[in-house]
Amino acid sequence: MDKRMEHLTFHNLNCEIHYWYRKGTEDKWVIFFHGAGVDHEMFEEQYKIFDDTYNIIAWDNRGHGLSKLDPEAKFSFKDMISDCKKIYEIYSINKAILIGQSIGGNLAQEIDYIYPERVEKLILIDCTKNTGKLTFMEKCLLKSSRLLFNCYPWKVLIKQSANACANKEEVREYVKQCFNRMDKKTFIDVIMEATTCLHYDPQYKFKKPVLLLCGVDEKTGNIKKVAEPWEKSDSNCTLHFISNAGHNSNQDNPEMVNELISNFLRS
Repeated sequence: MDKRMEHLTFHNLNCEIHYWYRKGTEDKWVIFFHGAGVDHEMFEEQYKIFDDTYNIIAWDNRGHGLSKLDPEAKFSFKDMISDCKKIYEIYSINKAILIGQSIGGNLAQEIDYIYPERVEKLILIDCTKNTGKLTFMEKCLLKSSRLLFNCYPWKVLIKQSANACANKEEVREYVKQCFNRMDKKTFIDVIMEATTCLHYDPQYKFKKPVLLLCGVDEKTGNIKKVAEPWEKSDSNCTLHFISNAGHNSNQDNPEMVNELISNFLRS
């Protein structure tokens, strides 16, 4: 972890959000949104991309890591949007580069969809398209997901999820450690709430540059299937497949991901 990043908190909607902030010398902002079940440390290698001119913010999403939900609170995707708005308000951020992986990528898309004027660029890592059309089978699978997840013993669900996330054993171990800090109910709520951001809008196009990254060995949902059609349908999107990488491609192959992000930022 970058030692220059200060550990801070703010309270919003029944949750104390823990986040890490590195002050930059210019009005340039980067906000990181991690994937379901893990925490801000998944981007440890990506923090190194940004020089001292950038302000960097990374958080533990509500219900994740140190950002524990109040006992009576339930995880809500919409609440994460409110948390992000709070960050913008705290630091008077006009525009930011948003980097999101998995559900974090869905969150970044939704912020751009609602508040496009607050986003400078998007880097979306191993996530599906919020405004894409689901097939009948995909809709059926989503509807039955909660029942299927509930049928799995928590330890089995953790192991299978970790195996699906990464190729590298050390990344799988990191995922297991993160999941073990959650409870099964919260994890299932997170996964199911992620589907609430999916809203078909065939006319929608991004208004700023978007970098799409997808692991070659991505096996989660329809993420890999929609990647190439997504790029072809939107001239602002540039897609790269990450070799030797699964769902957590920024951790499986950080060298390739960092090079692509650096080139994207310079373009």
